[in-house]
Amino acid sequence: MTSSIEKAAQRLEQLRKAGAPVPGSLLQPAESVGPSTMEQPAQTVSPVEDADLDGRRGVPTSKPVSKSVHIDLTALAAAGFITPNAPRSAMTDQFRVIKRPLLENATGKGASLVANGNLIMVTSSLPGEGKTFTAINLAMSLAMELNHTVMLVDADVARQSIMQTMGLPPAPGLLDLLVDDKIGLPDVLLRTNIDNFTLLPTGLPNPRATELLASDAMVALLNDMGKRYRDRIIIFDSPPLLLTTEARVLASHMGQVVIVVQAEKTLQSQVQHALSAIEACPIRLMVLNQARSRGLGAYGYGYGHGYGYDQLVGEPSMATAAA
Repeated sequence: MTSSIEKAAQRLEQLRKAGAPVPGSLLQPAESVGPSTMEQPAQTVSPVEDADLDGRRGVPTSKPVSKSVHIDLTALAAAGFITPNAPRSAMTDQFRVIKRPLLENATGKGASLVANGNLIMVTSSLPGEGKTFTAINLAMSLAMELNHTVMLVDADVARQSIMQTMGLPPAPGLLDLLVDDKIGLPDVLLRTNIDNFTLLPTGLPNPRATELLASDAMVALLNDMGKRYRDRIIIFDSPPLLLTTEARVLASHMGQVVIVVQAEKTLQSQVQHALSAIEACPIRLMVLNQARSRGLGAYGYGYGHGYGYDQLVGEPSMATAAA
């Protein structure tokens, strides 16, 4: 009899494991079920594993990787720009002088701590003074530093000249970030073949481009960039100060502003007007473009704090802005 009961119990166990319906009166109590037959708790997938699973399913991962572009450094150098590994020249030395105080302020090593010191806007009073040329060369010179990463942002939405100057096709960028909150910075940021150097294009044409540059979305983006990328120096090529109001809005969120002034062309009154438009910016520095070096008959860059260009070569002047 015992043998028959044991055989019946074994048969029921086999049926239960096979998934066949078993009369409820003969089921074992829940407490007696072994660990191997208990319902297992749901497992939490880590973000890394989740991203891998998405990749295997052919779905974009949650952490997009920035796209890459190739800059023709030979063509860029032929156009007069600074490039990595280029031989030493008067221009590379001049930009070493220009970048040094900017770098110190950006990294908190200056005379005083500068809020958003890593956000540097390059502008001018009027078009044609060389601000884009200066912005690219400044970004290149900073990227040659060993321990710093540089992002160059084309914020001159009316001209969008950074990509064209560097021989690259138009691409989504700043404007797309401002109109679509589903787009993140990694979606439009471009890695390049230059170490520690990335590009943020203007983006696709938008009829409301100038309004977007002065919008709350732009203010929020600037604040986010200043906080999230504290270890990155971000150079903005902005519109001229005396032509548009959005350059003034941008300047109010920058830690440093560099004003490019074309020698023997820009009027002193225009420079004074431009300076008065950005009085709220804690640090305003100026670069004199195409300045004739004394006794050399050559053109180059001069550098100064505030207004005044008594020293075009050597240590920058420490004069403050004059009205």
